[in-house]
Amino acid sequence: MGYVTAVPHPRSEAAGPARAGRLSLAVALLSGALGAAVALLATRQRWAEGTATVAGGAFPLTAKGSDVTGVPAALAIVGLAALVAVFAVRKAGRLLVAGVLALSGAGIVAAALIGAGDSSALDEEAAKASGDTSATVAALSHTAWPYVAVVGGALILLAGLLALRYGRLWPAMSGRYERDGAPRVRRKPVVVDPDRPEEIWKALDRGEDPTGA
Repeated sequence: MGYVTAVPHPRSEAAGPARAGRLSLAVALLSGALGAAVALLATRQRWAEGTATVAGGAFPLTAKGSDVTGVPAALAIVGLAALVAVFAVRKAGRLLVAGVLALSGAGIVAAALIGAGDSSALDEEAAKASGDTSATVAALSHTAWPYVAVVGGALILLAGLLALRYGRLWPAMSGRYERDGAPRVRRKPVVVDPDRPEEIWKALDRGEDPTGA
């Protein structure tokens, strides 16, 4: 008794990579855009606070994320631009842009973690408030916002890793489309019948012999 081996249909074999491409694309777009927004929001919040000793007593000081370090905000913008540029390039160019996207996320994570324990911004504020260049901040404490920026960077990093792994399955912008997204319509050449009466009159107006004699 023989056995019948089932041969998978070509469409079913192609469905797996296509589904993985669509899913990875959706996750990358969501995580990249959300990560950039979270990182930018976090840099505008208060990261550290403390006090400076002045003549009148203790003077409260605060520092936003952008005061501590400008790296996360800058890399968030770079990552967002790279996320869009992924669809404008192909092959090696796409891998390069995906690498930039991943490195942007990794850079945000590193900068935010370093900034979480940095006191230099408040030390500068303490020196200005007290008029003593050697003054430093006292009662220093940090908020959770640097770690929110870390989460944003991790999301951008995830988008970059997905682009590196599945980017070859993603669609790319095509030159066949106009700027408004509408496909270009190719006009077919008009075939002129020389025996039509109007064409004969046009030939006579041009001084040509329509009979070809």
